[in-house]
Amino acid sequence: MFDAQMIAMLWEGVVDTIYMTVVSTFLSYVFGMVLGVLLVICRRDGIWPRPVLYGVLDVVVNLTRSFPFLILMIAVIPFTRFLVGTTIGNNATIVPLVIAAAPFVARLIEASLLEVDSGVVEAAQSMGASTWQIIAKVLLPEALPSLLNGSAVAAITILGYSAMSGAVGGGGLGKLAIMYGYNRYQTDIMFATIVLLIIIVQLFQMLGNWATKRSDKRLF
Repeated sequence: MFDAQMIAMLWEGVVDTIYMTVVSTFLSYVFGMVLGVLLVICRRDGIWPRPVLYGVLDVVVNLTRSFPFLILMIAVIPFTRFLVGTTIGNNATIVPLVIAAAPFVARLIEASLLEVDSGVVEAAQSMGASTWQIIAKVLLPEALPSLLNGSAVAAITILGYSAMSGAVGGGGLGKLAIMYGYNRYQTDIMFATIVLLIIIVQLFQMLGNWATKRSDKRLF
């Protein structure tokens, strides 16, 4: 049975997991947005064609996405220690989470922007809009529902990464599942962490669905 100390520990695990996921998702979108936009506009048929730059970014994104998260987390330990001064805990886990998720987010953003009707972009070009104006006033607003839906997918993926990080010094529910559920054979703790992770996933998905519907002009 769960005593007060165990409940407090599980609650702390929930808070830590949400903290790592939200911060990592935000930072991943900051970097992923830049990469995703560049991948779209630098294509041969893009609004700012730069085939060489596109080729380099495409390779970098594909290579980074190829690393399994646990291996990547170990590989960037020196960089993590340089940035945050430690390799264990919540803040240290955010570094590899962002590195792993940013290329994935870039692909989500690229796919969302490519869904925008090319006729709308051509109309903006014909009216003399600059590249930046097309990005800020056409591509991103038109793709907003898809971008918001993708953010829920990204958050859920990062949540899964954060749980895996418990195997190599990360915090949150993953740490509890490894420390108590696996190492100490406390199946009740393992079951509780699984249920809590499922609840968090559902909350993220519900929030993403709500934001997507609110931003979709076709529904009003």
